[in-house]
Amino acid sequence: MHDVVIRNGLVAAGSGPIRCDVAVAGGRIVALGENIPDGERVIDATGLLVLPGGVDSHCHIEEPAPDGSRSEESFITASTTAFVGGTTTVVSFIPQWKGHGVWERFVDYRARAATGMLDHAFHQIITDPTDAVMQEEVPRIVAEGVRSLKVFLTYDPLHLTDAQYIRVLETARKLGCLVTVHCENYEAIQWRTQRLLAAGRTAPQYHAWSRPPVVEREATQRAIALAELVDQPIQVFHVSCEEAAAEIAAAKARGLKVWGETCPQYVTLTAADMARPDGALFMCSPPPRGGDEHAKIWEMIRRGTLDVITSDHCAFSTSAKTGQDFSTIPNGIPGLAARLPLIFSEGVSKGRISLEQFCALVATNPAKLMGLYPRKGVIAPGSDADIVLWDPKKQVRLTNTMMQHAVDNTPYEGMEVTGWPVATLRRGEVVMQDGVVLAQPGSGQYLARSAYDLVLPRGVTADGFGA
Repeated sequence: MHDVVIRNGLVAAGSGPIRCDVAVAGGRIVALGENIPDGERVIDATGLLVLPGGVDSHCHIEEPAPDGSRSEESFITASTTAFVGGTTTVVSFIPQWKGHGVWERFVDYRARAATGMLDHAFHQIITDPTDAVMQEEVPRIVAEGVRSLKVFLTYDPLHLTDAQYIRVLETARKLGCLVTVHCENYEAIQWRTQRLLAAGRTAPQYHAWSRPPVVEREATQRAIALAELVDQPIQVFHVSCEEAAAEIAAAKARGLKVWGETCPQYVTLTAADMARPDGALFMCSPPPRGGDEHAKIWEMIRRGTLDVITSDHCAFSTSAKTGQDFSTIPNGIPGLAARLPLIFSEGVSKGRISLEQFCALVATNPAKLMGLYPRKGVIAPGSDADIVLWDPKKQVRLTNTMMQHAVDNTPYEGMEVTGWPVATLRRGEVVMQDGVVLAQPGSGQYLARSAYDLVLPRGVTADGFGA
């Protein structure tokens, strides 16, 4: 007997929605078909879409700091807000502190993640690529299932020089890892910021002035060029503007292995939001742009230039983001619960993308790019039974309370969406029903990633010779 059978729903099975039953046993999907015999539990999905659980491959959760503190979102609260929004799997970030290694941080962070309910994998941030780190410790964490290295081209004290970035690219190439990149020009932002502050322009709205699209475009072009030099696949994180996306499109046209990611904030929020009295709550980097940029980002999504949509969830309470000039306000916004509803509403409900494109953007493509497919990101026999029952007609006004995260704000407060998750299953277990999270702490699983073909180098460097 099956553990669960879902009946009467419209199933997004990858090749177009089909009306069929879904059978689950042992935490996996075992069959799609008509008239599947009853299981131990039968779920009636009449009027609902049956979608793959969201895969959010860009989440900042419970990141520890050198002083012993940690970010406000714990793995338990992150699991809660993720399940509320229909996400079942996350890839979050292990920090590296300047002057420190990465192995100790991996051990600590894996223990932190084990307290939560989400299935999870990790990116390793590299801020100090010393010989010991790159030759000894990074191979060790790769052997433990970490298959992506994150670099910042801006931010104190995180940013890497071009030489350091090249070293990370070279190491990733040898080890079979993806490199993910935050693309903004550090020196340009520093120069711009100093002049704004000297002119007395300190309010949150000047955050956008300090890092205009040109600094994102330049860094994107440079990140791609150096990756091409080394012949190393990269993903460009949180693309906010057409200018940066165009650099990715040009790279793809040349046959390079470059992927682009964007986030809900870049199709819903604008720079004008940072001029509000609570403008600090809208600050993230790159910043939201003008409202006319939304249509351009949607076009880049439809073209496949931007093939992943994540939340870049990075939650700060209101008190942590007030009483400072824009250069010292911590960057980041919460978005784990809001990601799927916003993209479904703005995308599918408004006719900008199809249901199949939606599932690819928020589940299938991130699972493929992170080496988690087909275990995650798809409704198919053999895959984990990570499933969201979705009411495509339900209209909801977003509030911070319904996000159920650890902080007291959401930048999406008051926005109306059409389409909402009514139940979330993780490995066949109902972990959220009608906004109530039912999962037990410690029930999430670590997803160790092995080598996968998608991020293998092409075998041709920028000069035309194999590396």
